Amino acid sequence: MITFDELMAKWSWKPIRGCPGRYILNAGPASLLPEDLLGPDVEVSTFRVQAAKDTVLVVRMDRGGLISYRQTNERYLHTLNNAEGFERKLASLGIELKETIGGE
Repeated sequence: MITFDELMAKWSWKPIRGCPGRYILNAGPASLLPEDLLGPDVEVSTFRVQAAKDTVLVVRMDRGGLISYRQTNERYLHTLNNAEGFERKLASLGIELKETIGGE
């Protein structure tokens, strides 16, 4: 899987105002899947939570993670998060993930 730094360098990300450590994908087609950004062997966890109107797709990475929102029109909003931003956003969504990366 691609690393946080590689993903940050490969695509255009814009800081989310008021959310330190969180970035939104600034360019690219809205039909990009998390696998298109991270590679085919990535483990994507899918959640439906009351705190988000869209389906939430989560991938833990080496120094944070990707949180994507699949909208009802099959468009995606992707956010790249450093470790602190990732944990803070997961907590606000009420999502708990295993701590391991790459399986146990």
